Amino acid sequence: MDAVVLLSGGLDSYTAAALAKADGFVLNALTIHYGQRHAQEVEAARMVARSLGVVRHQELRVDLRGIGGSALTADIDVPRDRDLSAAGIPSTYVPARNTIFLSLALGWAEALDARDIVIGVNALDYSGYPDCRPEFIRAFEALAAVATRAGVEGGRFHVHTPLIRMTKAEIIRKGVDLGLDYGLTHSCYDPSPDGKPCGHCDSCVLRAKGFLEAGVTDPLLLG
Repeated sequence: MDAVVLLSGGLDSYTAAALAKADGFVLNALTIHYGQRHAQEVEAARMVARSLGVVRHQELRVDLRGIGGSALTADIDVPRDRDLSAAGIPSTYVPARNTIFLSLALGWAEALDARDIVIGVNALDYSGYPDCRPEFIRAFEALAAVATRAGVEGGRFHVHTPLIRMTKAEIIRKGVDLGLDYGLTHSCYDPSPDGKPCGHCDSCVLRAKGFLEAGVTDPLLLG
């Protein structure tokens, strides 16, 4: 059974894809070049796709820099050492990103005659993005039912979010159990020119917290 997996090159999407594969899905990976400053994640996605043995890996370019409005796609400083418990949505939120990404995944899934989409969103250890919440996923599934030929002809699309209620530590432990090599992944929002993580953005902080709480050494620190 085919599934389209949104694969960013980060540890969450890697783990979500691996869980889908363990559940018997045939993986069709979709990676989006959206003008993100952390473009190293695209190469990470390629390595992750190879390690997972995906049957197809499609890379699409949808440059969101023209829209801007985010520290990841515009000339806005990436927040560093931010209080992750602070209220509000950080500037690293990319306007409507997961809606756009899931729409592309939905289109490809329909073309493949697949009805399953996998995304590694998480609503616990995350930066507060509105498009990582269960209510967003439910709303998108409802949209898919009325926005596609397959949906109006009786097909049902299901967006799988295996990590949505897991902590980062739980995600990492699950990945370790699956034998995943997190040294292939990239998480940093604002890496140095040579690709090294900054260690201070939300994503780096959450990654470090997750590995610490999981009692596992981050393989990126061993290099």
